[in-house]
Amino acid sequence: MSKPPGSPLFLERRSYRFRRMMDAVRLLPLLVLAFWMVPLLWPVQDSPVGAAVPMSHALRYVFGVWLAGIVLCFLLWRRTARQIAQEAQD
Repeated sequence: MSKPPGSPLFLERRSYRFRRMMDAVRLLPLLVLAFWMVPLLWPVQDSPVGAAVPMSHALRYVFGVWLAGIVLCFLLWRRTARQIAQEAQD
């Protein structure tokens, strides 16, 4: 496999970071969903495995993950929007 003539050997640092940032934006919903499902693995009241996790802790965890997902989504959006604006100016 040979590269087309004139193609750069390495990507520019800004475009590489932007691509990784977009990968993070695409992966974030799946990551939040995975963290959101963690309480399903916790023991319930009738389980002989161990002490049950109170519902109040589970609800705090679920809403904490939800809030963290929203904050991370906003921060990633802000950073990618800033990079898109910089590329439009160049």
